[in-house]
Amino acid sequence: MKKILTLVFVSVLGGIITLSAYKYFIEETQPITITDNQQEPSFINANYDATTSNLLSNADIDFTVAAENTVHAVVHVKNTALVTGRPTLQDFFYGRQATPRAQVGTGSGVIINKDGYIITNNHVIAGSNKISITLNDNRVYDAKLIGTDEETDIALLKIDAEEDLPSIAFGDSDTAKVGEWVLAVGNPFNLTSTVTAGIISAKSRDLSTNKSQSFIQTDAAVNPGNSGGALVNARGELIGINTAISSQTGSYIGYSFAVPSNIARKVVEDIMEFGDVQEGVLGVSILNSQSQEAKELGVNEIQGVYVSNVEANSGADKSGIKNGDIIKKLDNIEISKFSDLSGYLKTKRPNDVVNVEILRNGRIKSIPVKLSKSDIISVEFMDMQLRNIPSKLKKAYDISHGVIVQDNKNAFLYSKLGFRSGYIITGINDMKIQSVADISKFSEKYGADAQDNIYRLEYLDSNLEKKEVIFR
Repeated sequence: MKKILTLVFVSVLGGIITLSAYKYFIEETQPITITDNQQEPSFINANYDATTSNLLSNADIDFTVAAENTVHAVVHVKNTALVTGRPTLQDFFYGRQATPRAQVGTGSGVIINKDGYIITNNHVIAGSNKISITLNDNRVYDAKLIGTDEETDIALLKIDAEEDLPSIAFGDSDTAKVGEWVLAVGNPFNLTSTVTAGIISAKSRDLSTNKSQSFIQTDAAVNPGNSGGALVNARGELIGINTAISSQTGSYIGYSFAVPSNIARKVVEDIMEFGDVQEGVLGVSILNSQSQEAKELGVNEIQGVYVSNVEANSGADKSGIKNGDIIKKLDNIEISKFSDLSGYLKTKRPNDVVNVEILRNGRIKSIPVKLSKSDIISVEFMDMQLRNIPSKLKKAYDISHGVIVQDNKNAFLYSKLGFRSGYIITGINDMKIQSVADISKFSEKYGADAQDNIYRLEYLDSNLEKKEVIFR
């Protein structure tokens, strides 16, 4: 037993001596540094900027100044309308007329200058008999309706105050970026001066198939009553007028939409200067990228929009834009879908010049185009929307002249003749109709009595059969 213990002891001692000799004679001496690091561990917060790897300061997301400046310029809009309900059985029995009653609707508005001009949505004040405005300090004023534009859902009001009013400056909605922080300010559910925050989720969003719309989409909470309120950026600049939500419940579920400020600004400026909206048109028809024709042509996945038809005598026609061109940009605005194009054109007027960048035969070309008046393409006539027949349609069906009915609200023509969309008017009285310019001449000659001065109407029905009706 002693021999075993002695052997173990000798072995351990030999190992210690060997290791000590190696450390002393062979291995180089390495200095050992001890650091007393008391620094707190760092965390990347929600404001981390992945493009620069820098943390954004709290000041970059401080909305307090923008919110404080905005709430005083956002007002509560109350619309009072007189509506007549359905007559009751007692009304019918006693021969009474149904009694009109007051119906009140509410929304929001934005003061856009110190003189008391207020922008809101058309649907907020539609059908009103009286409009009243409540400021953030609870002062109440009666408002005058200056003008409206149903297509963009914008209305302009005016109040007369004793002093200059707080207002919000317009920002440039074209330069707003997806992902940018925004505030929605309004009066949801009659809760005045409510501020919510979110980001721009998308731009040039089209929610309708029968109108060319171009909304800013945001995830800032917007509810009934926010309509007509302000969408502002972090600098407090007005970049949109809150207009709609997408919801199955009627309340906010994550999607809200605003009319871009550049469109809203142009509409109110037109109303103030001209009394109505001045619409400048490019004069081209765009092929739907989802259509079968687009797929057959192989242009359903292009970056841009495909020109399928150029209107005769339009600015596009005079400037040399051709069928088959692909529009890539208008000025410096990228065009990837029709709502991009229509949204930008809504900020322009007739005779404005727009630089159109097109792709033709694999080459990029920039063409300046002077925008035309909308009445060279379409015109309102006797409660009908008439437009020139696209040259492609003329060629395909061998139609020499006429104007096509785009929309018909004329009850008499619909009930008596079946007039509907797609019918083509080829002649009125002794005049051959070549284009909407002829319709405009006839309308100017007779004014509001135009329909009473028609004694013969020639047209093609939906089967392109020639028809003629004599009015006695």
